[in-house]
Amino acid sequence: MYLLGYDIGSSSVKASLVDVHTGKCVASAFYPKTEAEIITLRPGWAEQHPEMWWENLRAATGAVMQKSGAKKEDVAAIGISYQMHGLVCVDKNQNVLRPAIIWCDSRAVPYGEKAFRMLGEEKCLTHLLNSPGNFTASKLAWVKENEPEVYEKIDKIMLPGEYIAMKLTGEIYTTVSGLSEGMFWDFQKNGLADFLMDFYGFDRSLIPAVCPTFSEQGRVTAQAAGELGLKEGIPVAYRAGDQPNNALSLNVFNPGEIASTAGTSGVVYGVNGAVNYDPESRVNTFAHVNHTAEQTRLGVLLCINGTGILNSWMKRTVMSEEVSYAEMNGMAAQAPIGSGGISILPFGNGAERMLRNREAGCSVHGVNFNLHTRSHLLRAAQEGIVFAFKYGIDIMKGMGMSVEKIHAGHANMFLSPIFRETLAGVTGAVIELYDTDGSVGAAKGAGMGVGIYKNSSEAFATLDKLDVIEPKESDRAAYEDAYGRWLDCLNRL
Repeated sequence: MYLLGYDIGSSSVKASLVDVHTGKCVASAFYPKTEAEIITLRPGWAEQHPEMWWENLRAATGAVMQKSGAKKEDVAAIGISYQMHGLVCVDKNQNVLRPAIIWCDSRAVPYGEKAFRMLGEEKCLTHLLNSPGNFTASKLAWVKENEPEVYEKIDKIMLPGEYIAMKLTGEIYTTVSGLSEGMFWDFQKNGLADFLMDFYGFDRSLIPAVCPTFSEQGRVTAQAAGELGLKEGIPVAYRAGDQPNNALSLNVFNPGEIASTAGTSGVVYGVNGAVNYDPESRVNTFAHVNHTAEQTRLGVLLCINGTGILNSWMKRTVMSEEVSYAEMNGMAAQAPIGSGGISILPFGNGAERMLRNREAGCSVHGVNFNLHTRSHLLRAAQEGIVFAFKYGIDIMKGMGMSVEKIHAGHANMFLSPIFRETLAGVTGAVIELYDTDGSVGAAKGAGMGVGIYKNSSEAFATLDKLDVIEPKESDRAAYEDAYGRWLDCLNRL
């Protein structure tokens, strides 16, 4: 018996097949093999065609079933992880009305800021736990004002994962976690945020019905089964945004536990057992996958848009497409801690919530043409990303959260020894690396959703710890000096 997990990212769609009894991934595949296109019609805009996600999911499903040799009758349930904060609009026939406005698109910032001012900061923070900011609700407000002909045709709005679930099952649902990430959930009344809906002039009918995160959320239709090579009737039993799902993948469910990812964007995600928020909304608070009205489990999310995308930009422009990331890591290791005085601010991927929704841009400081090489630039890029993490972690600590141990998957930027060692060195936290990823976590979430696993302890009993990175006291002063120089550059912007 197997569980199938999907991770719908902005770079690719990954599928993994997990053996129920061993808890191990038996096969995985991702598409496309190069980074998926992000449509940028104007500066600060970012869109993708939802149909592209489905095409890549279809290819990944075929590959993973072929690799594993599994029979389609042996797939017991499907789980979905997805890129957060996107907006998909469909009509009454479930046709997509426009490209999805994805997470790193910043066009809606003025709409969220206006709502924050006019509704009142205290009202928004105590009810939404965030500013309306650049989240899904504000993106819908942009569509309503700028594309009224599209808005009038909308039957339902969805997050990217909800679109994929719709394609699989023909049914449209959302979750409390999903509503909270879109700024549609009122934590005070434990229901839809009517005050924000009224402010933006949204009809309640646009919001799908709510189902539990761990539950049967529809079954694979005959049409979807035919397209994917799966059996009709498989339950879709779990769905969550990529960051709550990453925390789940790392068995992070309870207060004080911390998870981190460093893909295209970078995230530190901690679980809080009490309702709390950052007064400046620089980090954000959402319902975690196991949050209920009876048990408060909130995910405090620090998101840095400019993370792995900076490293991939360095690969394309400073190096070449033929050079591997492992080779880049080797070159970066030739430069000392602090990169010989170069500081890079990695904020070139849209407005950063951590910087109060400012588009600071990426900038390089301290280059000496007679001293510095590509090695210094490559290391400075990785250090700059880590220093952005450190800046945000200090905000989380200011909220009373403890960040002493960080769980991470052995993937993306965490494959780099420099990245891991710098993060441990500058934060003082112990880094624990695990053999898991979002698609594997989504598969296990589906196992919980259909009751194959009784609880999270049973689902993640076989989670493998690969490595532990301790801060080196001997390097502490060098990291502090490099971070201080980076912080000076940021403060001068």
